[in-house]
Amino acid sequence: MMRENTPAERLYNGIVKENPTFVMLLGMCPTLAVTTMAINGLGMGLTTTVILTMSNLMISLLRKVIPDGVRMPAYIVIVASFVTIVQFLLQGFIPSLYASLGIFIPLIVVNCIILGRAEAYASKHGVIASIFDGIGMGLGFTLALTCIGMVRELIGAGKIFGIQIMPSFYHPVTIFILAPGAFFVLAFLIALQNKFKIGSARVGEDGHPACSRTSCMNCGNRICSGRMAAQTENKEGEA
Repeated sequence: MMRENTPAERLYNGIVKENPTFVMLLGMCPTLAVTTMAINGLGMGLTTTVILTMSNLMISLLRKVIPDGVRMPAYIVIVASFVTIVQFLLQGFIPSLYASLGIFIPLIVVNCIILGRAEAYASKHGVIASIFDGIGMGLGFTLALTCIGMVRELIGAGKIFGIQIMPSFYHPVTIFILAPGAFFVLAFLIALQNKFKIGSARVGEDGHPACSRTSCMNCGNRICSGRMAAQTENKEGEA
């Protein structure tokens, strides 16, 4: 039987370990399009989080009822229902955000993050785990979009969340609030995260990073190589 992860594990997985933007590179369309300002990134991320959480909840509840042959159409119907509800709420209560996000709100229906979590997790796990998986992935997406929006808005307009940050003599670099700037900032933040991930790698007994790959015999860590050699000898002895 498949083990249910704890809520903390699901949150950590979505925010850090399998961040949908910086690690899995999912949902690139809204990521690159709406993050011209930090508030847009935050709004898009929180909207997606609500829809992702509710969709995971409903799909997990119905996972034993939905036939395998129609599961993807059923998932899309469920997601579309929640997208429509959220769209009406944004239009009624936060019209400025609704206008800023525009067409990208209904496009959440086919967002690969939501359909991916529905197929990979919610359809196979219990309700509580699926809810926290949705929250974790949604918060990871929100964090990524907000960070990208903050960097683009700061460099491209000298502001963060509409508040002037840069001094009056600063000349905004307009390209950062255009399409090319989105790619530049995304690449920079992914590289920055990878640098920190490499720097925080597990350390072996001799102070060298412990290798978790299959090519341990070729790495420079003598402990990794020794362990792999021992495993090979054991397998040959059993044979």
